[in-house]
Amino acid sequence: MRVKIVLECTECHDRNYVTTKNKQKHPERIEVMKYCPRLKKYTLHKETK
Repeated sequence: MRVKIVLECTECHDRNYVTTKNKQKHPERIEVMKYCPRLKKYTLHKETK
């Protein structure tokens, strides 16, 4: 059961990435270091609702 999730930058609050995850295996929220185009650097991105 894969669901779509949106990743939001913690610094500028842009929603830059859309991906999927398996809710049965990973029920917790995802936190990933991703590239933010607005800031032009790698920042922490968190899963939003």
